[in-house]
Amino acid sequence: MTYLNDVLLGVIEGITEFLPISSTGHLLLAEHWLGARSDMYNIVIQAGAILAVTLIYWRRITDLLTNWRQPAQRDYLAKLAIAFLITAILGLIVKKAGFELPTTIQPIAWALVIGGVWMLVAEYFAAKQEDRTAITLRVAIAVGLAQVIAGVFPGTSRSAATIFVAMLVGTSNRAAATEFAFLVGIPTMYAASAYELFSEFRHGTAGGDWVSLGIAFVVSTLTAFVAVKWLLSYIRTHRFTAFAIYRIAFGGLLLALTAAGFVA
Repeated sequence: MTYLNDVLLGVIEGITEFLPISSTGHLLLAEHWLGARSDMYNIVIQAGAILAVTLIYWRRITDLLTNWRQPAQRDYLAKLAIAFLITAILGLIVKKAGFELPTTIQPIAWALVIGGVWMLVAEYFAAKQEDRTAITLRVAIAVGLAQVIAGVFPGTSRSAATIFVAMLVGTSNRAAATEFAFLVGIPTMYAASAYELFSEFRHGTAGGDWVSLGIAFVVSTLTAFVAVKWLLSYIRTHRFTAFAIYRIAFGGLLLALTAAGFVA
């Protein structure tokens, strides 16, 4: 049964990490019934999801790095670097300040609901703008700040925060905003995972059942690959409205469960 739980958690992480529905909220709820997992475990399954997105964007990443001398490519890389550095610097400040993520469901449930409403509003105003694919300096700064906010308020969803802030402040094209948000997310999440992993080894708390870790990692990678490929195809012809409605409904369900005492 233990390994089945690893498969379930890997599937949940893989589906929810890059879809704009918040992996934190879903994993906390799953762990309520399946049992809490170590920080090491959570780092490993998140790394699987990051690897999947890296593989999906491998050609784009290679093109950016090998053709960096071209002005357009160099400009895009610079915007990615700016967004990443803003997140890294502010993220370290938040970490050093001793901020801890909540372990209870209620604040995450509210973040899901509020984030869903925000998505509907952002989609409405973005639709009124011209179709713009360019990544401006303003977009890069906003995306960097959005990643920090998503980290401080779990349930917000990093992908939702970054995609929609990009759409509102200049990159109204859904596909272009999503690509930039995901490409920024790759170094950001690798750096965050590496930092947490280093902390685990430094404090001697790394370890666990390596078979369980391996199963969860592989399942997370495969599931995230399928989920992101589907999302990139979906947004070509659809808005994010369905995800917003799901967030509001799921967050409302969690609030009802906490009120009834079923979850804490």
